[in-house]
Amino acid sequence: MIRRIVPEWLVPLERTYRKPKDWADNLKPALVAPPSHPDIPNELRHSIRMAQEAVLRSQDKEEGFWCADLKADTTIASDTIMLLNFLGRGNSVKVRKLANHLLNEQLPCGGWPIFRNGPAEISATVKAYWALKFAEHSPNEPRMAAARRRIRELGGIHKVNTYLKFYMAIFGQYDWRGVPSIPPELMLFPKWFYFNIYEMSSWTRAIVVPLSIVWAYQPAIPCPPKAVLNELFPDSRRHVTLKDAVEPHRLASWTSFFLIWDRLLKTLEGRGGRWIRVWALRLAEDWMLERFQNSDGLGAIYPSIVNSIMAMKCLGYPDTDPRLVEQLQHLDRLELPDPDGKSTQWQPCRSPVWDTAISVIALAESGLQRDHPALVASAKWLISKEIKTAGDWKVTNPSGPVGGWAFEFNNAFYPDIDDSAMVMLALRHVHMDEQAAHLREKACLRGLNWLLSMQSKTGGWAAFDKDNTKVILTKIPFADHNAMIDPPWADVTGRVLEFLGYIGYDQDFPAVARAVRFLRREQEEDGSWFGRWGVNYIYGTWQVLRGLAAIDEDMSQPYVQRAVEWLKSVQLPDGGWGETCATYHDPSLKGKGPATPSQTAWAIMGLMSAGVYDESVCGGVEYLVRTQKEDGTWDESECTGTGFPKVYYLEYTMYRNYFPLHALGVYQSALGVALRDGTARAAAPNGDALFPSGKGIGA
Repeated sequence: MIRRIVPEWLVPLERTYRKPKDWADNLKPALVAPPSHPDIPNELRHSIRMAQEAVLRSQDKEEGFWCADLKADTTIASDTIMLLNFLGRGNSVKVRKLANHLLNEQLPCGGWPIFRNGPAEISATVKAYWALKFAEHSPNEPRMAAARRRIRELGGIHKVNTYLKFYMAIFGQYDWRGVPSIPPELMLFPKWFYFNIYEMSSWTRAIVVPLSIVWAYQPAIPCPPKAVLNELFPDSRRHVTLKDAVEPHRLASWTSFFLIWDRLLKTLEGRGGRWIRVWALRLAEDWMLERFQNSDGLGAIYPSIVNSIMAMKCLGYPDTDPRLVEQLQHLDRLELPDPDGKSTQWQPCRSPVWDTAISVIALAESGLQRDHPALVASAKWLISKEIKTAGDWKVTNPSGPVGGWAFEFNNAFYPDIDDSAMVMLALRHVHMDEQAAHLREKACLRGLNWLLSMQSKTGGWAAFDKDNTKVILTKIPFADHNAMIDPPWADVTGRVLEFLGYIGYDQDFPAVARAVRFLRREQEEDGSWFGRWGVNYIYGTWQVLRGLAAIDEDMSQPYVQRAVEWLKSVQLPDGGWGETCATYHDPSLKGKGPATPSQTAWAIMGLMSAGVYDESVCGGVEYLVRTQKEDGTWDESECTGTGFPKVYYLEYTMYRNYFPLHALGVYQSALGVALRDGTARAAAPNGDALFPSGKGIGA
């Protein structure tokens, strides 16, 4: 017992307080210009200059941040139509505009996908069909008939996910008996109990807690006759048992265990002491209201905001209640009207901290002066967004210090490790006056200590929580959004290592050594790494290689070279790299897909991190220069961001611009060094030619 307790007590001290002596000096950027040379090709210089100008144009000139549109699939538009009808606003002009967006996104087969250029998906298709019926589209229309055929081909209405069944049940279109139980009594489980809400991922608890309130009330909202879904049911049944709805499983399994509990909970519903339900509801309500504070809505993400609005209506909040009004305003701020005014859609959330940090890094590493007013303004804005209060992460990390940054404008309860590392990577690139630099040092010290305290026992880092790894919870019936837990990931761990390495950490520090061991365990057999928050293996492999290089790992080691060879092996004939969201369903498709600017940039930077500057890198640079548009931007045809693998994907509309700029900047810097030193070969372990004869724009 003592052998276990003492190390666990000492580890937070080692993580928090042991750091390189010169770490603060490494936060101060050098003002010297990056290596340059007159022989750097003009087309490369021009491409970088145009890309810089494009990124600078999109900055908010008053406050200094960047925040590009963040798009997802049509399920958000469908859910918004449902919510408007729930609120009695089904005649809103927005319903028609949302319906137009749905029609614009319908596939030739009649269905709707969950990622750009993907196949039809059952839940997205049923949602869109139902939303169009709410919008007064007749089931006799050819488009609607095609959608019904596709729904049947995909397995029928009973195959939809939990949250759609939940929404359909609210309108009487699905029997509550076929909906997984989410009782508010979950709130009664203490934090030390094996199963409690803090063992769920942060986004899941923000979705589930308000939904548990809706479950308790099981409201019966009259469904307009035009939106009734009778034609989608194969027979008179309005539900199937959960046993028939979940994936095949053994009799003796956790899935069976939770199914038994679900039946028991449904049997007990409405029985027993009323005071228990009242107590649980009050706890759920208080939990939800507390997290409205200093946040752009509950969790600052669309699903949680929608569910919290429905929960408040179930609890009897009048439309004039300031708290309800505020949540509706947060939801309205996520709207993205199309320029023509005929259609509209909603964002899943907003991404200012993320976009700002990456824009700063791309601009700085591509040669923009470190004291440029745009960089200084953005750095000051980032410092102002530091979170200085404890959030949900404190439950599993009680000794951790406060610090870090969130993804959105305001989300005080949910700073995340990925954003925090990226922000601190950005801040070290900007030259500021003494007062601002002092604020940066203090903010980064708090952020550094918080990051170190959030390292999981496995050695890796997750996104929001520490040791959120109870896989059995993924077998709960309402866990079909495929993101019930938040375990450590290779891509997040690689980014943390990148920051740690730049401020002086190496493998002499136990936290770094543990992280490297974690990454080596997580490596795929072919040398790649899985990308949790970006699509997919190209993203994960790039970020791990950047992290390893930053901590001075020997990049000639076989495991690193396997990653290099994998990246080279999936380069496309046009010089670019591409990978689709389908790889989350079928890993055999990894590295396959049409080339995109963001994924090409990731691959180039991954190779250069390993000291590789051969034909592959030159071909990728040529691809980026060749495909750049006259205004300095790029087009991206695929979805390269990930929300919930296999369920929910994201289109970051600035990925196509700042990541290529970053890659070209790193390449230009390496080229400047090589030309300045009069060498024709890179200082790479394998001796690859930096500019092979006849290959690359630097030939």
